Amino acid sequence: MNPSIVVENLRLKFPKEKELLFKDLCVTINKGEKVLLLGPSGCGKSTLLQVVAGIIPRSIEVPMKAEKLELPISSGYVFQDPDSQFCMPYVDEEIAFVLENLHVPREQMKERIREYLDLVGLQLPDLHTSIQTLSGGQKQRLAIASILALEPDVLFLDEPTAMLDPEGTKDVWNTIENLMDNQTLIIVEHKIEHVMDLVDRVIVFSPTGEILADGHKDEIVNTHLPLLREHGIWYPGVWDEYMNQHQRSYSQQENHSPILTVREFEVNRKKEVIVHLPTADVFAHEWIAITGENGAGKSSLLQGFMQLLETKGDYHLFGTEVTKKRELFTELAYVFQNPEFQFVTNSVYDELAHSLRLFEAEEKHVQAKVEEMLERFSLKEHRDKHPYQLSMGQKRRLSVASTIMQDQQLLLLDEPTFGQDSKNTFALLEHLERSRQKGATILMITHDEKIVEQFATRKWVISQGRLIEDIQINKSEESIAIHV
Repeated sequence: MNPSIVVENLRLKFPKEKELLFKDLCVTINKGEKVLLLGPSGCGKSTLLQVVAGIIPRSIEVPMKAEKLELPISSGYVFQDPDSQFCMPYVDEEIAFVLENLHVPREQMKERIREYLDLVGLQLPDLHTSIQTLSGGQKQRLAIASILALEPDVLFLDEPTAMLDPEGTKDVWNTIENLMDNQTLIIVEHKIEHVMDLVDRVIVFSPTGEILADGHKDEIVNTHLPLLREHGIWYPGVWDEYMNQHQRSYSQQENHSPILTVREFEVNRKKEVIVHLPTADVFAHEWIAITGENGAGKSSLLQGFMQLLETKGDYHLFGTEVTKKRELFTELAYVFQNPEFQFVTNSVYDELAHSLRLFEAEEKHVQAKVEEMLERFSLKEHRDKHPYQLSMGQKRRLSVASTIMQDQQLLLLDEPTFGQDSKNTFALLEHLERSRQKGATILMITHDEKIVEQFATRKWVISQGRLIEDIQINKSEESIAIHV
């Protein structure tokens, strides 16, 4: 077979890092192959993808060398963070930019733009919509649509469905499968349910970037399952195994007065109502999973509770009315969908210490708490790194850890588990469950139905800015995998 990509003896080292990320790494990918790169968070999957796409070192300067490096001429790349790849401010302009470079006649563009948006399920009443008004999932769909418009020979996908709802995830992978028949496809993805049907080859990496296994997907799953389990890598059936091996009886806490109440609560953007809750009460010890399709208003709802967007209506927190003058960050912990929006310091250690130092006089206490969280969130080896140097999964863990340092009683979490391997996903969920049992309340946006089933005590379904379902989940006869 003719190779599409050849990498021989790749060595790469990020500035200020003591160790090489790749040490004489060799990979050959043939034309037409569909390859999944698997490995724990931070093992270098996205970095390798950027090397074979030519982004490193052409656009991102990273010291590297290889004895041989053959890269594709025609390729497209979908980044983990869709905001990092947009060139234009409006949806139609983003895809038109691609079509212009392909010399598509102007009179054909509107139809072609609509065609590519339909392929990824991005339905917009106005094509000339500002990209910044889209939800994270809608941005991911747009990023995929703009790359599909390139019609590349090789497509690089770095967790392209991380923020998509379940139906959107399924639709996108079906679209890619139908369009990428003879083309080469290289994927980094933690949500592997649909990907395993698409790929024919899996390459497994160790935490330090070495190849542990490389072969047909069936061989990897059937032969190397202990290896995947050891390194906390997602594989089919991992959720079932986890829940069977860790069990505890669930006890429902008695609810008294609500800690958060809203009546005729509206969230507004540019004087337009984007979310409306006629009435809602939230109680201590609850874990409310907020679900719904992309663009439904889930993130806007949390931003309204945090007063990051303009709100109207009756809103009480811990029995006291919330006004514009009230400081909420000591009472609420808010984790953004994009972790980079939160970082304010130049190191992982200082990021964790920042909020404590604002209120704590004793540096000894700050140091002890930071060390605890570095260990708990698997960030100890990265303590001196700038937050932007972390992988997406590590950034997400840092954003969660730094936000909850003050042990706030109400946690607002916007998809805190995306980009995580199984080990760190379960560790994060267990930490949140321990906090809930001690009295914290969790409002968490998630598209992962397993999390809803196994951890949530209540489920909100948001559609078109409205709370259409409020479901109490009774786990009195069930078990959840938590060690308190």
